[in-house]
Amino acid sequence: MFKLFVLSSLFLACGEEDVVDAPPANVQSKKNSVGDANVTSVFAREEADGLWTFHVSVEHEDVNWYDFADGWDVVLPDGTSLKSHHYAEFTHKLRQPHVHEQPFTRTQNEIAIPEGTKQVTVRAHDKKDGWGGQEIEVLLNVRFGDKYSVKRAL
Repeated sequence: MFKLFVLSSLFLACGEEDVVDAPPANVQSKKNSVGDANVTSVFAREEADGLWTFHVSVEHEDVNWYDFADGWDVVLPDGTSLKSHHYAEFTHKLRQPHVHEQPFTRTQNEIAIPEGTKQVTVRAHDKKDGWGGQEIEVLLNVRFGDKYSVKRAL
């Protein structure tokens, strides 16, 4: 009986803003377009071992566990998505909604970019709507570009 009281008290103490499973009925998302997960900035760093680390900022109006930015990819000019592991769904998998953290930045290291590659595209994925938001093209031999920067290994 005491456990039930404690659980009930915890449930009642939790505010609406703490619940991420469903939006309030009277709130509508400002963006409902297909693929509205947007990459807002990229920092790419080539490591001494030739592998790359990408710090990618993504913006998406995450609503709940069914509608949130769930990953981002680094894509070669031929359309190949680079993954740190062959079984990975994305270059970087986002495992939870970021309702109160927008935009947010996440890092993925050990990305192997084939020698001679001059540019990559970074794109974000929306669990509900898929691809299609703002992408950033990164020129790997240019230190600063539009919404990106690159640091090559010495």
